[in-house]
Amino acid sequence: MADSGIPLHDFLGFEFVSPPDGSNVAEVRMPIRPEALGFTANLHGGAIATMVDLTCALAAAKFSGFDPSRESLVTADMHVRYVGRPRTDTVVARAEVLRKGSQLIVVDCKVTDTDGHLIATADFAMMLVPVRRPLEGMERD
Repeated sequence: MADSGIPLHDFLGFEFVSPPDGSNVAEVRMPIRPEALGFTANLHGGAIATMVDLTCALAAAKFSGFDPSRESLVTADMHVRYVGRPRTDTVVARAEVLRKGSQLIVVDCKVTDTDGHLIATADFAMMLVPVRRPLEGMERD
Protein backbone atom coordinates (compact mmCIF):
# COMPACT_ATOMS: atom_id res chain seq x y z
CA MET A 1 0.00 0.00 0.00
CA ALA A 2 1.19 3.53 -0.68
CA ASP A 3 1.79 5.90 2.21
CA SER A 4 -1.66 7.12 3.33
CA GLY A 5 -0.28 9.99 5.40
CA ILE A 6 -1.81 8.45 8.54
CA PRO A 7 0.82 6.43 10.42
CA LEU A 8 -1.68 4.12 12.18
CA HIS A 9 -3.29 3.14 8.87
CA ASP A 10 0.12 2.44 7.34
CA PHE A 11 1.20 0.48 10.44
CA LEU A 12 -1.86 -1.80 10.12
CA GLY A 13 -1.32 -2.20 6.35
CA PHE A 14 -4.71 -0.94 5.18
CA GLU A 15 -5.42 -1.27 1.47
CA PHE A 16 -8.14 0.92 -0.06
CA VAL A 17 -10.50 -0.31 -2.76
CA SER A 18 -11.79 2.65 -4.76
CA PRO A 19 -15.58 2.67 -5.15
CA PRO A 20 -17.18 4.07 -8.30
CA ASP A 21 -17.93 7.81 -8.29
CA GLY A 22 -21.23 8.61 -6.59
CA SER A 23 -21.22 5.25 -4.82
CA ASN A 24 -22.44 4.98 -1.23
CA VAL A 25 -20.00 2.16 -0.38
CA ALA A 26 -16.32 1.86 0.52
CA GLU A 27 -14.03 -1.09 1.12
CA VAL A 28 -10.77 -1.48 3.03
CA ARG A 29 -8.65 -4.62 3.29
CA MET A 30 -6.22 -5.42 6.10
CA PRO A 31 -3.66 -8.22 6.13
CA ILE A 32 -3.49 -10.00 9.46
CA ARG A 33 0.04 -9.22 10.58
CA PRO A 34 1.74 -9.39 14.00
CA GLU A 35 1.16 -5.64 14.45
CA ALA A 36 -2.62 -6.27 14.48
CA LEU A 37 -2.64 -9.05 17.08
CA GLY A 38 -3.54 -8.84 20.76
CA PHE A 39 -1.79 -10.61 23.62
CA THR A 40 -3.64 -13.87 22.82
CA ALA A 41 -2.24 -13.80 19.26
CA ASN A 42 -5.71 -13.16 17.84
CA LEU A 43 -6.79 -10.20 15.74
CA HIS A 44 -7.09 -7.20 18.09
CA GLY A 45 -10.52 -5.58 18.37
CA GLY A 46 -8.90 -2.15 18.22
CA ALA A 47 -7.43 -2.96 14.79
CA ILE A 48 -10.89 -4.00 13.59
CA ALA A 49 -12.48 -0.85 15.09
CA THR A 50 -9.87 1.35 13.40
CA MET A 51 -10.58 -0.34 10.08
CA VAL A 52 -14.35 0.15 10.59
CA ASP A 53 -13.82 3.84 11.42
CA LEU A 54 -11.74 4.42 8.28
CA THR A 55 -14.02 2.45 5.96
CA CYS A 56 -17.15 4.24 7.20
CA ALA A 57 -15.42 7.61 6.92
CA LEU A 58 -14.41 6.87 3.32
CA ALA A 59 -17.99 5.91 2.39
CA ALA A 60 -19.40 9.01 4.13
CA ALA A 61 -16.84 11.36 2.55
CA LYS A 62 -17.34 9.96 -0.93
CA PHE A 63 -21.14 9.93 -0.78
CA SER A 64 -21.64 13.28 0.98
CA GLY A 65 -19.48 15.41 -1.32
CA PHE A 66 -17.42 16.37 1.76
CA ASP A 67 -15.20 19.43 1.21
CA PRO A 68 -12.17 19.29 3.57
CA SER A 69 -11.38 22.96 2.95
CA ARG A 70 -14.56 24.03 4.78
CA GLU A 71 -15.74 21.09 6.89
CA SER A 72 -14.58 18.13 8.95
CA LEU A 73 -16.08 14.67 9.15
CA VAL A 74 -15.99 13.42 12.72
CA THR A 75 -17.13 10.15 14.23
CA ALA A 76 -20.28 10.78 16.27
CA ASP A 77 -21.07 7.21 17.29
CA MET A 78 -19.64 3.76 16.67
CA HIS A 79 -20.86 0.42 17.95
CA VAL A 80 -18.84 -2.61 16.89
CA ARG A 81 -20.18 -6.09 17.55
CA TYR A 82 -17.46 -8.77 17.34
CA VAL A 83 -19.03 -12.06 16.22
CA GLY A 84 -16.24 -14.28 14.89
CA ARG A 85 -12.61 -14.71 14.10
CA PRO A 86 -10.98 -14.75 10.70
CA ARG A 87 -10.07 -18.01 9.00
CA THR A 88 -7.96 -16.36 6.30
CA ASP A 89 -4.93 -14.05 6.41
CA THR A 90 -6.86 -10.93 5.32
CA VAL A 91 -10.01 -9.21 6.56
CA VAL A 92 -12.25 -6.91 4.53
CA ALA A 93 -14.48 -4.09 5.79
CA ARG A 94 -17.33 -2.95 3.55
CA ALA A 95 -19.28 0.14 4.57
CA GLU A 96 -22.51 1.44 3.07
CA VAL A 97 -24.14 4.82 3.73
CA LEU A 98 -27.71 4.21 4.82
CA ARG A 99 -28.81 7.81 5.25
CA LYS A 100 -27.32 11.27 4.78
CA GLY A 101 -28.92 14.14 6.61
CA SER A 102 -27.79 17.77 6.68
CA GLN A 103 -25.24 16.97 9.41
CA LEU A 104 -25.49 13.30 10.35
CA ILE A 105 -24.46 10.43 8.06
CA VAL A 106 -25.48 6.91 9.14
CA VAL A 107 -23.34 4.03 7.91
CA ASP A 108 -23.52 0.24 8.19
CA CYS A 109 -20.32 -1.82 8.10
CA LYS A 110 -19.54 -5.53 7.89
CA VAL A 111 -16.10 -7.07 8.41
CA THR A 112 -15.47 -10.50 6.91
CA ASP A 113 -12.49 -12.65 6.06
CA THR A 114 -11.80 -13.27 2.38
CA ASP A 115 -13.91 -16.46 2.49
CA GLY A 116 -16.91 -14.40 3.61
CA HIS A 117 -17.02 -15.47 7.27
CA LEU A 118 -18.48 -12.65 9.37
CA ILE A 119 -16.00 -11.16 11.87
CA ALA A 120 -17.79 -7.98 13.04
CA THR A 121 -20.71 -5.70 12.29
CA ALA A 122 -20.89 -2.01 13.10
CA ASP A 123 -23.47 0.74 13.39
CA PHE A 124 -21.73 4.03 12.70
CA ALA A 125 -22.56 7.73 12.44
CA MET A 126 -20.47 10.68 11.29
CA MET A 127 -21.16 14.39 11.57
CA LEU A 128 -20.27 17.14 9.13
CA VAL A 129 -19.00 20.07 11.21
CA PRO A 130 -17.11 23.29 10.42
CA VAL A 131 -13.46 22.64 9.63
CA ARG A 132 -11.39 21.69 12.68
CA ARG A 133 -7.83 22.85 12.99
CA PRO A 134 -5.12 20.42 14.23
CA LEU A 135 -4.40 20.34 17.94
CA GLU A 136 -1.74 22.89 18.79
CA GLY A 137 1.71 21.37 18.36
CA MET A 138 0.25 18.22 16.79
CA GLU A 139 0.46 19.06 13.09
CA ARG A 140 1.72 16.17 10.95
CA ASP A 141 4.74 16.61 8.72
